[in-house]
Amino acid sequence: MTTRTTRRSTLLATASAATLALLLGACASGTDTGDSGGTSGADTNDAGTRTVQSAFGETTIPADPQAALGVYTTDLDMLITLGIPLAGSQPIRSQGYTTFPSFFDQDALAGIKSFENFPEYNYEEILAAQPDVILNGLGYDDELVTKLPDIAPTYSFNGFDGRDWRESFAEVAEAFDRVEEHDAWTARYQAKVDDVKARLAEAGIDPVVAPVGYGDGEIIVSCYGTPCLVFKDLGLKISPLVEPEEGTTLGTEQLEQLAGIDWAFTSTAPDEKTGELDDPFAELAGNGLWAALPFVTNQNVAVHDLEMVYGSPSGQYAFLEVVEKALLP
Repeated sequence: MTTRTTRRSTLLATASAATLALLLGACASGTDTGDSGGTSGADTNDAGTRTVQSAFGETTIPADPQAALGVYTTDLDMLITLGIPLAGSQPIRSQGYTTFPSFFDQDALAGIKSFENFPEYNYEEILAAQPDVILNGLGYDDELVTKLPDIAPTYSFNGFDGRDWRESFAEVAEAFDRVEEHDAWTARYQAKVDDVKARLAEAGIDPVVAPVGYGDGEIIVSCYGTPCLVFKDLGLKISPLVEPEEGTTLGTEQLEQLAGIDWAFTSTAPDEKTGELDDPFAELAGNGLWAALPFVTNQNVAVHDLEMVYGSPSGQYAFLEVVEKALLP
């Protein structure tokens, strides 16, 4: 995910009396977005709130939220996994998506309306959802961190700071007093990892794998996001092309450097009309260097939903299932 988002210039140029009342009530919550490092435990207050520390300072959130909103889909997935009741409408990203990712818990989303909130933020729709708390993982955007508490108490963190997303997830679970739910997901995920890993070992399957992307005439092999986390959890060999900090970018005349990869995993957004995942490498079909690569010849290319990359419980579990299906058909 890029941090170069298109930002809204103002938060509601005009507002009705009801809207102003809602904003004033939210501002009275005591939310503080001042800078502070790290996170810590929470204090439960008599007024049904919890005072917690985030990377952006002390903030007060409901002890028992009933209408939570996730600013990005990864935030929404965390809320669902932690069993926190949702506001009646929730954001999705606009690029290729018309609804929530298919691998999310659809039962938890039954009756929930969606609205586009990325890459351009839709403060009006966030306000209209009437959340009693907001989870914001886009903490890299100072404007967003500053404005959201004017709508509802907000817990912000930077979910795209290069850390394993599971560290942020653990901090969110602690802040919302949902450690038990966090631990239940962790145990479920680990059990699946152990099962797949054992079956790979039993079958003697030990390929070299890599996340491989294509765009603007270039191939990018990079460990950005969840794929390499899953590969490492499974003990798979990862192509050394991912080792530079930004991965390796290759022109179409350099494709022979991919010859050491046995399985390529690539992401794409669903087609807006069909919802299907198209072949991201279709433009390379006539390239002889590409056609000669072993993973192309053997049809060892697994295409998965782009939203799995960005770090959330359902995304990581779903990508683990993509790897399982590819390597253990």
